[in-house]
Amino acid sequence: MRDIVTVDTGHERYDILVGPGLLADPAAWAGLPKAALAVVVSNTTVAPLYAQQVVQQLGTRYARVTQVTLPDGEAHKDWATMNLIFDHLLAEGADRKTVLFALGGGVVGDITGFAAACFMRGVPFVQLPTTLLAQVDSSVGGKTAVNHPLGKNMIGAFYQPRRVLCDLDTLATLPPREFSAGLAEVIKYGPIADMAFLDWIEAHLDALVAREPAALAHAVRRSCEIKAQVVGADEKEAGLRAILNFGHTFGHAIEAGLGFGEWLHGEAVGCGMVLAAALSARLGGVDEAFVRRLTALVRRAGLPVQPPALGAERWLSLMRMDKKSEAGEIRFVLLDAPGKASMRPAPDALVTDVLRAHGG
Repeated sequence: MRDIVTVDTGHERYDILVGPGLLADPAAWAGLPKAALAVVVSNTTVAPLYAQQVVQQLGTRYARVTQVTLPDGEAHKDWATMNLIFDHLLAEGADRKTVLFALGGGVVGDITGFAAACFMRGVPFVQLPTTLLAQVDSSVGGKTAVNHPLGKNMIGAFYQPRRVLCDLDTLATLPPREFSAGLAEVIKYGPIADMAFLDWIEAHLDALVAREPAALAHAVRRSCEIKAQVVGADEKEAGLRAILNFGHTFGHAIEAGLGFGEWLHGEAVGCGMVLAAALSARLGGVDEAFVRRLTALVRRAGLPVQPPALGAERWLSLMRMDKKSEAGEIRFVLLDAPGKASMRPAPDALVTDVLRAHGG
């Protein structure tokens, strides 16, 4: 049993397949781009679990299948790691039809996608996300990037995959901390776009944490549906797509401020959503009861709700490096009402006040 969610940007169209057993299902691999060479890009954690299965499937469709295994972790989401992919492609004689397969979480997907966008000015790639965060967010929509020491995802490109295979069985091997981090990106969709989904998450959070198949299938499918709708309307984040960054301005500052990898991305986003909701309340978008409700849900998901004490000036400096900033003005995704969000600036004094109130 599988669900199909289609992303249609107006000039590109591809399917997200959601269900158990997809990596082993020959039908899930049908119709992919033809090439002489397929390259599976994974990391030291995921490759031992699933690479052989993927290589077997690809071996029936491509004359040659090779592998690149990257170091694991956000700390390695950089240009040096991406160069490992380029080194392999050049050594193997890859051409413009070579297909890259990103097998792993958000870091692998982002690096592989960016490498695909750059190599010979663009080769096809397919997302095979194995973490909850990647399945519900980073594998969908074509955002690819590497980090810079001064900011997260500062070097990248919009480049859409040819397909996304969300095999729910891969979530069984995910460590609890990584799974909780993925729940942050699931929760995100409620406050910004779908309050009925937020109600559902609250009612089914225990089932999600227990990784019950039906709950996981619904959460991944609905998250992908919301993201596909937003990306279809605004592929390159000229307006509407920015709402998907709810909690990310604070979250990216946490990641950069502590050092990439100290907090997982989802942990930083979870805490960032609490801060963004509190800031929204100060500006009249939601009431304090909603902030308490969201905070309780984030905490139940096993995510931090108190930010690190970086100091006001450090916080503001890091957030001015965010991609959404303009002319040094920090812009946040804030809630105009429950289920509705927009991007706008907020006074530094108010931001600082929120941080201090939460211990940051």
